[in-house]
Amino acid sequence: MSKKNATDLLNRYLAGNVTKDEKALVESWYLNYSKNAQLPDIDDQQLEDSQQDGLIKLLAEIHPVPKNNRLRYLGVAAGLTGFILVSLILFKSFTSDKKQTATIKPIYTPALPPGSNKAILILSDGSSIALTNAKKGELANDKGVTINKKANGQITYTRDGVSTKQQVNAFNTVITPRGGQYQLVLSDGTKVWLNSASSLKYPVTFIGNKREIELSGEAYFEVAHNQHKPFRVISNGQVVEVLGTHFNVNAYSDEPAVKTTLLEGSVKVLSNGIIKTIKPNEQVQIMDGSMSIVQVDVTEAIAWKNGFFYFKDDDIKSVMRQLARWYNVDIKYEGQISQREFSGEISKNIDASKLLDILSLEKINYQIENKTIIIKPQ
Repeated sequence: MSKKNATDLLNRYLAGNVTKDEKALVESWYLNYSKNAQLPDIDDQQLEDSQQDGLIKLLAEIHPVPKNNRLRYLGVAAGLTGFILVSLILFKSFTSDKKQTATIKPIYTPALPPGSNKAILILSDGSSIALTNAKKGELANDKGVTINKKANGQITYTRDGVSTKQQVNAFNTVITPRGGQYQLVLSDGTKVWLNSASSLKYPVTFIGNKREIELSGEAYFEVAHNQHKPFRVISNGQVVEVLGTHFNVNAYSDEPAVKTTLLEGSVKVLSNGIIKTIKPNEQVQIMDGSMSIVQVDVTEAIAWKNGFFYFKDDDIKSVMRQLARWYNVDIKYEGQISQREFSGEISKNIDASKLLDILSLEKINYQIENKTIIIKPQ
């Protein structure tokens, strides 16, 4: 099969204009390719090696898969069609009794651009700095601590050699709006990734025998180790305590549960007088006053930090809450809400309209009015 013919086949497949045999050809190619790339199987049909060679060679040229790494989203055909996603491969929807796989057709909807790095920094004196527009270099000096913006946009804190006796408790707050995210490094070297619609309050320098900050929303932490100074994150009715580790806290007030997920090290979670200690690949969930520990795939918890939406048997309201925060839109529901569930991993660097097009093919009807997405009955 020539490159041109393979390209034409994939273009027609995306548009839904293929015969039964051609559909089997593309899906069978994917089955074999997924085994090497560790992707989910979508079809049980097999294909002769000679028939696969053309497509495999073509896709390898256009979108090579790194060794030992998952293909994150449906970019395998992006270079051929101009579309970023093909919902057949990684975006699946599920009903309560039957697993279904979606295919995508080009459907026009108004563009809703994705979020970006933007935040507001509030200094201890109440003044504020729009980090999005601030130039790199020194932003301010707050109580003997210099605040810099690096070339990559990251905010860092550096003590100016002030003695311990001269240090005072001064707090800064970083606030990300809907449609924003940001990264900063605290004065102790702890790295923080702050998700959209979140805020983080922290001292410009940690004084005394503890490091304590306050979080609203979601953040991922890589805490600098200090066995003599525990690091504490206070968020939505819980306290997370570590000495030095990597973990994610999802504490949005509009989510049904507060979730703390551990990637490495050890974490203590305190809530309502109860203490739970978790190990890597475990998550503490606090819901309706009760705490539980579950085994999780940490990929899901930190997908947002790595630039992806990750859905796993999520209902439409859960999906739309994530979209609302990232695309800075309001969500409105009319009539009976669909009970369908969705699973998949999709790039956040796309217009919301592309993701909504996929939902519409799964009988999720919607309408866009200005910055409001209206979900309608099936």
